[in-house]
Amino acid sequence: MEAGRGRRVSCGRCALVLDVPRETQTIRCWRCRSITSVRPAAEPFRRVHEPVLYAAEWLKGLYTNVSSSAINYVATTSMNNNKPPAPVPAPPPPAVMNYNGCYYGPPPPPPPPPLLLSAPNSYPWVGAGRKRALLCAVSYKSRPYELKGTINDVNCMRFLLVEKFKFPNDSILVLTEDEQRPERIPTKRNIQMALQWLIRGCQPGDSLVFHYSGHGSQQPNFSGDEVDGYDETICPLDYQTEGMILDDEINATIVRPLPSGATLHAIIDACHSGTVLDLPFLCKINRDGSCWWQNHSPPSGAYKGTSGGLAICFSACDDNQTSADTTAFSSSNVMQGAMTFSFIRAVDNTLGLTYGQLLNAMRAAIRDVDTGGFFNGPISSLIRKVFRNRLPQETQLSSSEEFDIYMKRFVL
Repeated sequence: MEAGRGRRVSCGRCALVLDVPRETQTIRCWRCRSITSVRPAAEPFRRVHEPVLYAAEWLKGLYTNVSSSAINYVATTSMNNNKPPAPVPAPPPPAVMNYNGCYYGPPPPPPPPPLLLSAPNSYPWVGAGRKRALLCAVSYKSRPYELKGTINDVNCMRFLLVEKFKFPNDSILVLTEDEQRPERIPTKRNIQMALQWLIRGCQPGDSLVFHYSGHGSQQPNFSGDEVDGYDETICPLDYQTEGMILDDEINATIVRPLPSGATLHAIIDACHSGTVLDLPFLCKINRDGSCWWQNHSPPSGAYKGTSGGLAICFSACDDNQTSADTTAFSSSNVMQGAMTFSFIRAVDNTLGLTYGQLLNAMRAAIRDVDTGGFFNGPISSLIRKVFRNRLPQETQLSSSEEFDIYMKRFVL
């Protein structure tokens, strides 16, 4: 900045040093997006300004609940003859996701706290029974990274929940790009509202299901609560303009409020989804079939568990892996998410299966198909070249608490 034409100030929220023109009264921080009131640079005060300053100091002493920044703003506005504030700087370009669903580009700013949306009557046609589900499919139609099987995944999942697990039809909320209602398109705001609908009014004995089929990604973590330094994300339809939904927000919205006696099952068919619910325990299975729980509690000490309920997540792959759409499971060349189909087939074909049996059946189904080389598409072909014809996808199981996966029955 040219000498004498401006100065530098610190953001009142994140302490970032900002270049501020001399005449600027407010400035928006490009990192945390907060607005900071800025007092003009020191200059010789004219006598005409002194009464305003004296009045401001008197008000500051009289009304202690009035912030000094507000008083300074009034005073400086008077001294500058009510000049309008300078234009707010344009935000940095949004992050970009490549065809594999992997994040690249400049590091994004620290994520804001979860947005709490007030929408008690957003879905008046959807019931709130003891069993309810949110099914979300994002296809990204007419884009280079379009997915072909996500809507089919949601339709199959809905049929499974209604026919096998007796979920009421009117207690299942579906978000897809084929929906006619604008509030049922899988945009970021709509997904956030739907997640809040899922948990709202949850009571002991309730069974909740969240199924997501779409792109997943990672972003650098700024809060220090990720072991690998990255937050896992899901990518709404408008993620390029509105941003992704971080695992921190998903955890705060549907995991933390889960009351004692309630159960949440999440089935996430997306890349980099191993810990996308930020649950504190990740199941690891040894070669001999024995299992153990890896502690994923944040190094920062933040609590990522529930309010007494049980949250369990089946993810398509580990945090550093990618997932795939495929026609390998269909005789009619219908695209499907490999993880979603393997989950439905294992649940539908086995009576009284345990979580361990379900996890092993899903892994075996994907492994068998992968060995046959049936995964389609240029992305999978490129991955195969890198990984010696092996698609790096292995279903993961995470939980809010440890349990014996070979003894506990899978029930929705």
